[in-house]
Amino acid sequence: MGLVLRFLQKWGGKFFDSKERAQRNLLHHKLKTFQQRIGHTIRNEELFVQALLHRSFLQRMSHVGPSNERLEFLGDSVLNLIVAEYLFRRFPAAEEGDLTKLRSRLVNRKALATYGKELLLFDFIMMSDSAAHAGAKGSDTIIADTYEAVVAAIYLDGGFEEARKFVKRQVLAAVESGSVNTDDENYKSRLLEYSQARGLGVPRYSTVKEEGPDHDRTFTVEVFLTNQSRGTGSGKNKKEAEQAAASKALDVLMAGEPE
Repeated sequence: MGLVLRFLQKWGGKFFDSKERAQRNLLHHKLKTFQQRIGHTIRNEELFVQALLHRSFLQRMSHVGPSNERLEFLGDSVLNLIVAEYLFRRFPAAEEGDLTKLRSRLVNRKALATYGKELLLFDFIMMSDSAAHAGAKGSDTIIADTYEAVVAAIYLDGGFEEARKFVKRQVLAAVESGSVNTDDENYKSRLLEYSQARGLGVPRYSTVKEEGPDHDRTFTVEVFLTNQSRGTGSGKNKKEAEQAAASKALDVLMAGEPE
């Protein structure tokens, strides 16, 4: 029994046999809409059901099948290779370090979430009610992870060239529209340079709050200089929160400088 059929039998509870065909048609229609959104003709529907299946949904389906986490693992590698090759050919004179920095900005969680939002990916992800509520409030984590899983599904379904076409369309469009920032956003490094140049010492970061379920944690970090709080920021991991806090601190410190 395939994943699609097992999914239909569990989705939302037990169905009578007379409803199975209607549910199959509903899921098939959803995938047809999704393939138009991603610009790829789906051959193996089960791959894309799995790619859109968040682990939280399996709890209410009694483990009907694998979540998208294995596909996410593969998609991360495929995505990095495609973007690395694109940058290697696009910038033949760039040094290795510059290419690495640029790739990280194009495939970090924030960028992946941006690509996913442009596809309205959240509308297609199958997840628990609590995870959907957390995502609706602005979490990028689920969208970014699912985007990687979709890349893997396209790769397995249509081959490397199909995956490359999909990624290049997304990356190029995002860079050209300015929705993904390729400039240096390392606010922690900028704050360190700023503070040392003015004799303020080394910034100290302290996690002041952790909240939310395991699949959607939010961290709040406060940054101190000369034992004074200079800024607070939040993010889906400590690194993001620290960067947000450093950005706030820079805004405060630079606003207080004389013209």
